[in-house]
Amino acid sequence: MSPEDTPDTPEPETPETAEAAEPQAEAEAPKRRRRSRKKPAEPTEVAAELEADEASADADETPEDVEAEEAAADVMLEADAEAEGEDEAEAEAEEEADEEALADLEPIEDETEAPTPRQRRRRGGAAAAAAPDTEDEAEAAEEAPAPPAPAPAPARRRRGAAGERRDVVVRAQAKYVRSSARKARLVCDHIRGKSVEEARAILAHTSRAVARDWSKLLESAVANAENNHELVGEDLYVKAVHADEGPTIRRFRPRAMGRATRIRKRTSHLTILLTPKD
Repeated sequence: MSPEDTPDTPEPETPETAEAAEPQAEAEAPKRRRRSRKKPAEPTEVAAELEADEASADADETPEDVEAEEAAADVMLEADAEAEGEDEAEAEAEEEADEEALADLEPIEDETEAPTPRQRRRRGGAAAAAAPDTEDEAEAAEEAPAPPAPAPAPARRRRGAAGERRDVVVRAQAKYVRSSARKARLVCDHIRGKSVEEARAILAHTSRAVARDWSKLLESAVANAENNHELVGEDLYVKAVHADEGPTIRRFRPRAMGRATRIRKRTSHLTILLTPKD
């Protein structure tokens, strides 16, 4: 095996070789560029630059530009003057409106004024009116017209020649009567508009069971008229009579095949109104 065929083996690094390799790496690395930092300009230099710009602008201006600037300034001044004039006019108009409103208002009476005799009479009642403070007030109270007397209340009830009240209506009612309203109406239709004597006779000769309840109710209405309103029973007549339905009592009755049938036991409310004859 020849020396050319042997592979190259890396030599061991020593401190000397490491120191020698460092400057080479630094040389091979790219150098960074440093940014140049400009120093801020001094105030004197800034002022000089501004003066130079103004001078150049003055040099570039023409007479036409100067005239246009003056015209624009005049227009602005005129607009400001007009706005001030409008504000003053609005303020004057508001002042005039306030003055007119104050003039239209009625003068407020002073609360410290002494009250008149009528006011004292309202405030203090009869005791204050009976004891006036001064002689003038006493004379004024005497001269004042007396209040008108209250009108008599109208008579609500009219009486006939015999002292009977024609507008009085006597009422009697029987509730929960064990009869249907339909059966009760068949009887009450016969006595409506009849006199008390005729109604008694009709109910006495009626074969229906509910006629007995109607007869009792009629006697109750006649007793109310005689005892409560001082009326004569024979001079009355049946003005109105009606029967209203009441609650229904439900019962059940056994039937064939284990069934049950409902039984309805109806009730009614009976009412009679009596009034004197014309």
